Amino acid sequence: MPFDRRAVLAGAIGALALPSPRRAFAADEVARVDALIARMTLEEKAGQMTCLADSFRPFNPPNPQAGIQDEKRLAEEIRKGRVGCLFNGIGVAGARRTQEMAVKDSRLGIPLLFAGDVIHGLKTIFPVPLAEAASFDPAMAQRTARAMALEATAAGLHLTFAPMVDIARDQRWGRVVEGAGEDVVLTSLFAAARVRGFQGRDLRRDDSLLACPKHFAAYGAVSAGLEYGSVDISDETLRETHLPPFGAAFAAGALTTMAAFSEINGVPATADRELLTDLLRGEMHFRGFVFSDYTADEELVAHGFAKDDRDAARLAILAGVDMSMQSGLFVRYIPELVKSGALPEATIDVAVRRILYVKTAIGLLDNPFRSLDAQAETTRIATPAHRALARESATRSIVLLQNSGVLPLDPGKRQKIALIGPFGADRANLYGPWAFYGDPDQGVDIATGLRAAMADPALLTVVQGCGVRDHIEDGIASAVVAATAADIVLLAIGESQDMSGEAQSRTVIELPPAQQKLAEAIAAIGKPVVVLLRHGRALALHDAVANAQAVLATWFLGSETGHAIADILFGKADPSAKLPVSFPWESGQEPFFYDRKSTGRPVTDEHQTEYKARFATTDNSARYPFGHGLSFTRFTMSDLKLSDAALRWDRAIEVTAKLTNSGDRAGSEVVQLYIRDRVASRTRPIRELKRIERVTLKPGESRTVRFSLSRVDLEFVGAGNQRIAEPGEFDLWLGQSSVGGLHGMFTLYVQEQGKG
Repeated sequence: MPFDRRAVLAGAIGALALPSPRRAFAADEVARVDALIARMTLEEKAGQMTCLADSFRPFNPPNPQAGIQDEKRLAEEIRKGRVGCLFNGIGVAGARRTQEMAVKDSRLGIPLLFAGDVIHGLKTIFPVPLAEAASFDPAMAQRTARAMALEATAAGLHLTFAPMVDIARDQRWGRVVEGAGEDVVLTSLFAAARVRGFQGRDLRRDDSLLACPKHFAAYGAVSAGLEYGSVDISDETLRETHLPPFGAAFAAGALTTMAAFSEINGVPATADRELLTDLLRGEMHFRGFVFSDYTADEELVAHGFAKDDRDAARLAILAGVDMSMQSGLFVRYIPELVKSGALPEATIDVAVRRILYVKTAIGLLDNPFRSLDAQAETTRIATPAHRALARESATRSIVLLQNSGVLPLDPGKRQKIALIGPFGADRANLYGPWAFYGDPDQGVDIATGLRAAMADPALLTVVQGCGVRDHIEDGIASAVVAATAADIVLLAIGESQDMSGEAQSRTVIELPPAQQKLAEAIAAIGKPVVVLLRHGRALALHDAVANAQAVLATWFLGSETGHAIADILFGKADPSAKLPVSFPWESGQEPFFYDRKSTGRPVTDEHQTEYKARFATTDNSARYPFGHGLSFTRFTMSDLKLSDAALRWDRAIEVTAKLTNSGDRAGSEVVQLYIRDRVASRTRPIRELKRIERVTLKPGESRTVRFSLSRVDLEFVGAGNQRIAEPGEFDLWLGQSSVGGLHGMFTLYVQEQGKG
């Protein structure tokens, strides 16, 4: 059936499909808040718009040093009604004393909101978010977020600055570790799951923890992966790649968000009215309130966008920032800015109204001491159930990158194991970044986990070999002796936890030379080597590490690290995780991501690469692609079927295939559906993930997996920033990673006039 693709574009264009938050505020809540605002002074309004570090019960020292740092001065500000939120302090007793200052000693008695960076755990530490995303199981993330909420609210918190939903496509950026990786669909699924887990079904329950998806927007697109850097991005890429996870989080009920540190197309996000008001509130219908990031309003001066601190406060407020974090600029300058006419008081009232609506929504105005229960603090934190969940989550996060058959180890076999490397018995780097509430002494290191799983722990020898970055005198020599006497070597190497996270951008995403030298020395002995890689980003692996008999991506797994790794090594659990980020061959390939564009000169034949879009010095694929992950059993896919080769405009097609466990062990596989729009008015990625499904099968068992695709799944951002679908031919793959798989085709047909 012939058609003119571009002739039908006008009929295909629809509104940008970004979902709205689910919660509306009741009329009595609106009236109550408006009456309260009518009684407030400018100073009290500015106070509600101010968030400061908790000096009464500090856990994470402010960095950089800014704002109020002493208890006496902070107490005075609270009693004057000049603080609306405190962050990063925990403990019920201290919180109750502080809340009493706000409720009993201030003129209006408006309660404080207590917030904290509960990114992947409070006392029970779960895998870092990037690791948990490797489970490809949003339901797991919802369960761990719920457990985090139980602990955080028991410790006196109302809000967490999570989840981070930035798409991270440059592994040099240190904050890759906080998100769900490089893919839009996967990140959106995890964003919604984590919001639901944190907040629960009823915001007024004392175990409901407000979520704050961040950083709005496109912080993961900073140039060269440089922390706090600039972003230069098209509207199409912003809307198609970086906004959908926020839309998913808001649709799941998130009532706060945080502006990005970075500038976007020359305007710092903290002062970008087009971003924070026109797009966020207008197009995306967000009805909550916006935090600045830590002193980000003050940093408008260093950006060269604001003349001074007063101007910075004015610009941030006009842009749509409702609550300033730590700088103190709002409480310092708002009264004068309004009195001088530089800021309309109505603008201030709107911001205060948003904040008070959220406080009302969680029941804080009715019950200022919600989530401040001393009994809950003793019964809901670090429970056995949470430890069990941490072990399950950690086990489900480990990715088997390669295996020549050396794994799993036989727990009943008497074999000497040498655990070599800086992380073998290390407890200081189990948790990863953003776990400062956790007790390092409560984490299970690899050596402890192995001994607990071995019938004869005396068969395990542990040798450090080298430091994370430095050589140890006679370290390699001792490691070689241990490896020579062993039947198998476990090489525990990778990044320390201070090598990932905020402000940890790296130009070279490889193992430190000291560790690489250790690996080469061990490989030269000729014993089977299993690499246990610890990391918070994708790494470029080389030589002895890349060529080991088995490689496991073990990330930063949290409290139950050692037990989880032992569960996989000895086959108690089958590895089922998949990579949420692509592992490059070389650091210089970054930014690298699977859903890249073809270019006009793609490499279609590795033997014909001259004058093609390629790096001349390395393979142009991924060493380990997005979605890759092996099992101890074998899964095969067959019998791909599409219910129809034609997808009608307002219909759907069903895609099915048979998945078979052809191995001799039970296991789980994540089936992944990808598409490609062959011809479009905007060039499209070579593949795009659209669906995932986790399937668990017994040996020899088969199951039919089913997916449904509609026109909405084929939409993209086209001309005029409108979301469109275009008729034409599409490729489809059903497989076990972003490479290969069963291939099919279908055609989307334009809707005929007068027909549904």
